[in-house]
Amino acid sequence: MAFAIVEVCINCWACELVCPNNAIVEAKPHFFIAAEQCTECAGDYAEPQCVGICPIEGAIVDEYQKPLNPLGSLIPIPLKQRRETLTVP
Repeated sequence: MAFAIVEVCINCWACELVCPNNAIVEAKPHFFIAAEQCTECAGDYAEPQCVGICPIEGAIVDEYQKPLNPLGSLIPIPLKQRRETLTVP
C-alpha cells in the first residue's frame, strides 16, 4: 500500500527530490503520492525516503491514516512542554 500526503504539508519539495520512484508529484493544495508508483521504499532503503526527510510532523500517513512522523517525533522537546512554551499569555 502507498503512503499519502495530507493537508499539513507545506510543499517544501524535500520529499519529491528524494523519492526513488518519482511517486511524489506537485499538486494543489499539497503534494500527492501516486499509489501505483509508491513502493514505500521496501527492499531499497531501511526507511521510506520521504518519511526520513519530511520536516513536518504528521504530513505523511500510511494506509490507515497513521502519521509516519507523529506529533512530537521530530523535536526532542516533550509535546506537553512544547504546548506550554508555545502558549501566548
